[in-house]
Amino acid sequence: MFVELINLAIMISGRGSNMKAILESIKRGNVAGIGNVLVISNKQDALGLEIAENEYGVKTTTLLSNKNDKPFESRLINELKKDNIGPHNGLICLAGFMKILSPSFVELYKHRIMNVHPSLLPSFKGLHAQKQALLAGVKVTGCTVHFVDNGVDTGPIILQHPVRVYDNDDELSLSERILLKEHEIYIKAIKLFTQKQLLVVENRVIQI
Repeated sequence: MFVELINLAIMISGRGSNMKAILESIKRGNVAGIGNVLVISNKQDALGLEIAENEYGVKTTTLLSNKNDKPFESRLINELKKDNIGPHNGLICLAGFMKILSPSFVELYKHRIMNVHPSLLPSFKGLHAQKQALLAGVKVTGCTVHFVDNGVDTGPIILQHPVRVYDNDDELSLSERILLKEHEIYIKAIKLFTQKQLLVVENRVIQI
């Protein structure tokens, strides 16, 4: 039986902790249905590039960008096309990618761009979500994998996982525990996507 493979791009700006977890899961055969894999960074010194190349033998590319760099997305689309990561057979996973994608790019890859965020959205959107949770005094926070839309951390939610906040937590300790759960649910979300088990209805994601 013919199985259509999903070609994957992982976009990073730093160490790529979630990237590494995804690549390790693919390497171990825990995520089926993945074809080409490409790691893209907008930072030349991103540590994740070396990890992807040296530890996993994955092709990488660097696309330097400025804040409002329209040519960046033209170059990005060209790089994706080279590895056949298209709007109909591709999946883009943002893993600490610190650049907002334009509405036109998001529309081109609608419901094919995922992001992971260290809170239970819609709570604590944006930067420093763990610090926001501590300042708010919540007893439970967590992480969310969602499809990207034109807002910031507002797209349809795919999976969430709660993480307890302890009285002696600081931003680092809380971040470390959340990160472990990020790895788990990001990989699970990718599996659901490759198995065609995700259906977006309005702003809800239904597992089928």
